[in-house]
Amino acid sequence: MPLNAEPGRSVASRLSALLFAFKSGGASLTLADLTRRTGMPHATVRRLVLELLSEGLLERTDDGRYVIGIRVWELGTLAPRSLPLRSVALPFMEDLHAALRQHVQLAVLDGMEAVIVERMSASKALGLVSQVGGRLPLHSSGVGKVLLAHGGENLFRQVTSPGLRAYTPDTITDPNQLRMDLGEYRRTGFALVNQETSPDAQSVATAIFGISGECVAALSVVVAAGTVNLNSVVPAVVAASRGISRGLGSAVSLRTP
Repeated sequence: MPLNAEPGRSVASRLSALLFAFKSGGASLTLADLTRRTGMPHATVRRLVLELLSEGLLERTDDGRYVIGIRVWELGTLAPRSLPLRSVALPFMEDLHAALRQHVQLAVLDGMEAVIVERMSASKALGLVSQVGGRLPLHSSGVGKVLLAHGGENLFRQVTSPGLRAYTPDTITDPNQLRMDLGEYRRTGFALVNQETSPDAQSVATAIFGISGECVAALSVVVAAGTVNLNSVVPAVVAASRGISRGLGSAVSLRTP
């Protein structure tokens, strides 16, 4: 019996299962999709979806599918980890975006993935595989590699022990090579990532530090492969991360490339 169909499971747990069903696939789902992903009976899913619709936590599209409601996004922006971070980071991200006209994104660590909490994009910029609120792998994305580099040995083992998925022919799947690269990122203060998660994307990423000196987030600029000299972008990205870190109260000395 699927976990979500177990007798006695709380309403809150089932509502949570419905909402989090959206994170594993497309932005819009049908009742059948939700029933399959949660393992709950169709009648139960329909009843709970109606409750979520009435509270604005889900919305129904013109074609009868369901999407996350704006009220969920409003709650997400109030999360203690993202609120001060986003408030401090936004002016620096705006400056980067205005100067480069490329994707500028901010991500935090959640479990063994990087979660994008803010992004600014130009209308003609490269299309990306994940949106705000989406997740990226730690071993192959720019923000993910930076978070992994500062995440400690236990996190590294958790990420590498099941094996590393190759998203493209350029994805680094050798744990020893990955370990060496992460050490280089810590030494230089930034990561250059070339077509490891998407075959047409390159990125420059760097860490943001909090008041206790710990890495609390990662900042990156993502460009279409072959369109920008990544090394020319590094100083601006590192300077922005330095400003954000200082705004968060960090006294960590960040290396200037």
